[in-house]
Amino acid sequence: MTTTRIYRPAASAAALVGLLAAGPALAEEAKLDTGDTAWMLTSTVIVLMMTIPGLALFYGGMVRKKNMLSTLMQSFATCCLASVIWMVIGYSLAFGGEGAFHGGFSKVFLTGMTADSMSGTIPESVFMTFQMTFAIITPALITGAVAERMKFSALMVFVGLWSILVYAPITHWVWGAGGFLAGEGVLDFAGGTVVHINSGVAALVVCLILGKRLGHGRENLAPHHVGFTVVGAALLWVGWFGFNAGSAVGANNSAGMAMAVTQIAAAAAALSWMAVEWLRDGRPSVLGIASGAIAGLVAITPAAGFVAPGGALALGAISGVVCYFAVTWLKLKLGYDDALDVFGVHGVGGIVGALLTGVFASKAIGGTAGLLEGNPGQVWLQLEGILATVVYTAIVSAVLIKVIDLVMGIRVDEESEREGLDIRLHGESVS
Repeated sequence: MTTTRIYRPAASAAALVGLLAAGPALAEEAKLDTGDTAWMLTSTVIVLMMTIPGLALFYGGMVRKKNMLSTLMQSFATCCLASVIWMVIGYSLAFGGEGAFHGGFSKVFLTGMTADSMSGTIPESVFMTFQMTFAIITPALITGAVAERMKFSALMVFVGLWSILVYAPITHWVWGAGGFLAGEGVLDFAGGTVVHINSGVAALVVCLILGKRLGHGRENLAPHHVGFTVVGAALLWVGWFGFNAGSAVGANNSAGMAMAVTQIAAAAAALSWMAVEWLRDGRPSVLGIASGAIAGLVAITPAAGFVAPGGALALGAISGVVCYFAVTWLKLKLGYDDALDVFGVHGVGGIVGALLTGVFASKAIGGTAGLLEGNPGQVWLQLEGILATVVYTAIVSAVLIKVIDLVMGIRVDEESEREGLDIRLHGESVS
């Protein structure tokens, strides 16, 4: 009889903290697993691919032609800035200790990390870089809500401060050793709260403060190249296997099931979005099925290591419909200009996924039963995680963007917005 090994980010981090605290003797005893390491190296590469070029193309195709380069630049520059911040302080705040709300400063500038440092069965350098790719894509997602009208300089300042004050602490809450949400029993396998609710709520707050694009509701603001968006969506889909299955932190049974349920949920959500759009509008759109797939990927993210295939199918189908109405009805009803539907897909999809994790969680899969297996309390714990993330992210994001606006302004002038950010901010154009 074989023994099933299940690894999760928080557990791996706790092991790392224990090894480092115990000193070199115990650290030397940690045994490298080459299979786990190979999978985590691969996962790290394909999660990075989700931002550059995946998200860059996904967003770049949805803006107008005059703003495509500026949109690509936002993803590329965020990748660079978030990487440096993670190395300098973000990793330490998230995984440097066992506090309830942050990990401390013991790992600032990656202090103490050597070629031989281990995190469970993989090198600490691999674990750190894998988590860095999450720290990259989360603020990059926010840029979609403010596309076509935000100053690049202000965006960079916001991304830097937000990564330190919002992303890193919430990562510790959920995945860090001693994190208070992990201690409560909140389930988030690969980032439903950490990545998607976090970025989606911040995106909504920032776009509300920034204001609507010129001509919103009156002029044609349609995507200039849906083909780029579909290619970007496909790259995101492929990379998501590293995102979800990689969060098992090893080549193991948990990674295999996470991969399976990720594919099932994405396909179900794409079909459910397509079906409801077809019924309402008389025809299915290419942008719609691509958006539906992303919605399903978002929703399965917190549940990937906890639900069985049947639960993934239901979760995907539900998330596709809910996110469709969030994008096509809720946004219009409330009148906000979330340019590329970050809140409607990532914020709403993350909330749906986190809640349904509490419904469909299977004890046989992830060790925790959900509502359908007689544990209704798990739904309440999931709601606790959602509310804590929403409140903290909304308040800090609002304060940050307001202060940045007072100091340097956050919006380009009307002439620049009319001409396009590619020429005005970067002196280049696609043609």
